[in-house]
This record gives sequence, C-alpha cells and structure tokens, in this order.
Amino acid sequence: MKIKNFIIAIAMVLFLTSPAFAAYVDTFTTDSSIKTSLELLQSIGADEVFNNLEENCVKISFYDLSQISFSYANHFAINSVDSMGNRYILINSKYRKASPEEIACIIAHESFHKLAVATLEEETLATQKEAHYWGILKDEDKDYDDSALLSRLDGLVELSDASTQDNDLIKEKITRSSFYRAQLAIR
Repeated sequence: MKIKNFIIAIAMVLFLTSPAFAAYVDTFTTDSSIKTSLELLQSIGADEVFNNLEENCVKISFYDLSQISFSYANHFAINSVDSMGNRYILINSKYRKASPEEIACIIAHESFHKLAVATLEEETLATQKEAHYWGILKDEDKDYDDSALLSRLDGLVELSDASTQDNDLIKEKITRSSFYRAQLAIR
C-alpha cells in the first residue's frame, strides 16, 4: 500500500507543477480544495471523470444545499442546471473540510449524472464509480474524520467488493432506498 501512495504522491507533484493542468482545472472551479481533488483525480488517470465534466461544461463549488431546499440539507452533493442551462455540481458545504480523496469521489459520482432526470441505471453507474475511485484513492495509512461521507464511501466499497456479475449489491441498495424509489420512480 505504501508503494501505491508513493506513486500517487509523485504523480500529484508532476500534475501540480504543470501550469497547463492548473489552467485546465480552473475551467471547473475556483475553489482550492476542489482543485486539489481534481488534481488528485487527474493524477490517477480518471479521464472518464474529466470527459464527463467537459462534455457537460460543469462548474463545481461548495454550497449550502439547505438553501435550495431543507430536504437537501443532508445530501452530499447535487448535479443541477441553472436557468441559463449551465451545469453545476454543488457539494454540500458541510463537507468543505473533507479530505481531497473524499471530495474527489463525490465529484466522480456527480460527473456521471448526464440526464435531466436520473435513471436507475445512471444512479447505479455513478455510485459504482464513486466506490471504484474510493477503492483507489483511500489511503489506508491516513486517519479520516469520522463522518457520514466516510461511512458512505466505506460502505459502497464493501458492497462493490461483495457484488457479483449476477448480484449487484449497489444497484440493490439503490432500488431498496425510499429516497431513490421516489426520485427514480422505481416500483
């Protein structure tokens, strides 16, 4: 595990020192914590995340989601479109102090939302990718703050690891969730 962390650290140094990549990250956000998370994703070759962000011209920021609706107060993030048609990933401001690895996984998840209204398939893929990137980015030697986000990410990796081709436990969890049943109109 230490070799993996060393390789990620070296890759991050290379990308962090690249003025071209710094300008590229600036197209998505002005927030330094989000930039660090994007740089981390770039360092591990998460091209699919960046392709999705570019395709949808997404801007990413922290936002108090309860200002949109009190029902969003405990959401991790939302993918939204403003009245001008601009796409945004709004990360709940209560996770502003989360680790770059955790924020990167939120960004990865939200980047896979492309439809105006999510489907079960889209939500499943986004959640699978969130688990995938946490499995890569989580540093086993690091102490993460205990939070609902950390519990979610660890739980998703456990579900992903226990899934089989014929039994996708992440999809099953989404299907059983009352929130997603209502949001995705699952019967």
